[in-house]
Amino acid sequence: MTDKEITQPDNTLWRYWRGLGGWNFYFLLKFGLLWFGYLNFHPLPNLVFMAFLLMPIPSLRWHRWRHRIAIPIGIGLFYHDTWLPGVSSIISQGSQLAGFSAHYMLELTLRFINWQMIGTIFVLLVAYLFIAQWLRISVFTVAALVWLNLVNITGPAVSLLPATKQAAMVPETPATPATPAAPASNQPAANAPPTNENLNAYLNQFYGEEQSRATTFPASLPTDAQPFDVLIINICSLSWSDLDAVNLRNHPLWAKMDILFTNFNSATAYSGPAAIRLLRASCGQPAHKDLYQPASQQCYLFDNLAKLGFKQQLMLDHSGVFGDYLKNLQADGGLQAPLMSQANISHELTSFDGEPIYNDLQLLNQWLEQQKNEGNARTATFFNTIPLHDGNRFVGSNKSADYRPRAQMLLDQLNTFLDELEKSGRKVMVVFVPEHGAALAGDKMQMSGLRDIPSPSITHIPVGIKLVGMQAPHQGSPLEITAPSSYLALSELISRLVDGKAFTAASVNWQALTEGLPKTAAISENDNAIVIQYQGQPYIQLNGGDWVPYPH
Repeated sequence: MTDKEITQPDNTLWRYWRGLGGWNFYFLLKFGLLWFGYLNFHPLPNLVFMAFLLMPIPSLRWHRWRHRIAIPIGIGLFYHDTWLPGVSSIISQGSQLAGFSAHYMLELTLRFINWQMIGTIFVLLVAYLFIAQWLRISVFTVAALVWLNLVNITGPAVSLLPATKQAAMVPETPATPATPAAPASNQPAANAPPTNENLNAYLNQFYGEEQSRATTFPASLPTDAQPFDVLIINICSLSWSDLDAVNLRNHPLWAKMDILFTNFNSATAYSGPAAIRLLRASCGQPAHKDLYQPASQQCYLFDNLAKLGFKQQLMLDHSGVFGDYLKNLQADGGLQAPLMSQANISHELTSFDGEPIYNDLQLLNQWLEQQKNEGNARTATFFNTIPLHDGNRFVGSNKSADYRPRAQMLLDQLNTFLDELEKSGRKVMVVFVPEHGAALAGDKMQMSGLRDIPSPSITHIPVGIKLVGMQAPHQGSPLEITAPSSYLALSELISRLVDGKAFTAASVNWQALTEGLPKTAAISENDNAIVIQYQGQPYIQLNGGDWVPYPH
């Protein structure tokens, strides 16, 4: 046997390099989406997939079978590279999706279709087919993907996006004098480069410090304490971004507030976790997984008030069945009050799951009449309202109602109720605190209405306090608190007012009342996504993976 005959089999295999063919367009499309921030790109899995497609196979039949096998792999990898909810998230939400009406499910499906993007992809496909006649596109594709992997190895994942200045996605608020803020000792350090290790350390430090924070309520009220009511109105789907989108930031309701938090973080984008966080406001911010574990008894806001003689009350403008919301309030939020009656209350809206949404003004007026029967008793009421939830529709219509008329109606009703409350003469601390935003605008990561990722525009919510029935009411525009805040600040403020003396005082030092409220860094978390503000910029981690800048 000659030397040529011996070496020939070794060289034959490398004669079957066939290139990527149509898969070039697959990768080029990903590169384009990555450049504009539409992908959570994973370089190494894509490089492995490319190697699988390029590996020379002499048999043409097996080569064709490889392409058939690659189709489902490529689809799965493409989905993995998107910002869409993970499979585990979809499965966990499956029971809730089953409760959506058929019309709402169809509407959500149609929202996923971006005709502008489909048109752009078609143009790029035609351009690719034209250029591929003269250029070997595979060479460019392989070089680009190798470069992306080298960048990922030599630096943080943040380098995969264009080097543009990333600004925090928080709507601007009017420039007004800020309330004196608490010392920064409770804020985790944010002075290291934004690498994965440093961002993880920042997050761990935050949760470690939050475990030691709690509101100290008095053991008992003084003999000269004044009775009053605490009414917490928990509004579903309302953020500063939503108000700006429908031009309702300047609604008269906000001008009536005594105190307005303009930099408040809801820490989540879903209703159940938001309610639990609010009801556990008397302790520092826990991680999402800890919300469904027993907490220290001092964490439960309504339990702290009950120990001081405040009777617990619960009011909803819905049944509380969807998503086991009512059960979450009781089991994880520590709220054991029975649901107040909804009998004889009308409704103009039907929810996304087909149930009635009761008139909020009528419910609040019914609550006010009941409080009058309570005399001078102290009460603490939790009221959850959902007219602004995505997919709600007016009675008699199968189409989702526009957000603006629903928001206008709700804010008008709350504004009217404050007027009625003032006329009643009853002393009430009213706290307006949304659950989260509605994601009206949407962004590159999530379409409008989707809240699987707690983006800054969803979790940055307006929180207002109004003390009704004061002898010396606050004058002028609301006192704005611009420091980064969350639920612990609300609990602290309530604890400072719990003796009710502010209602009968000849004057109130509002600056002293709000001075030194706890600050909380803007960190938000859903089941599979964490978003943090670090050095003024938002970063996101999905499913425990690498941190990347939140795309704009």
